[in-house]
Amino acid sequence: MADEKIDVTISGMVPEHEILAKGKEAELLATFGIDREKLPKIKVNDPQCKNLGAKVGDIIKITRKDTCTNLAYRLVVK
Repeated sequence: MADEKIDVTISGMVPEHEILAKGKEAELLATFGIDREKLPKIKVNDPQCKNLGAKVGDIIKITRKDTCTNLAYRLVVK
């Protein structure tokens, strides 16, 4: 059982995570007027980062769907 992967997205409690396309990064940072280092962080060993195959330096887009759609962004760090 130790070698099996657990898909944390099955529960429906985890919001959608995706790696932001490289071409969209500059637009995102310009929109908020910040450097990428100012983004909130997410660890590369986070289960969602592992699921996505994210690498250090990627930006993760998180889409939460409650009463309305909320977007959040995280910089993948070591």
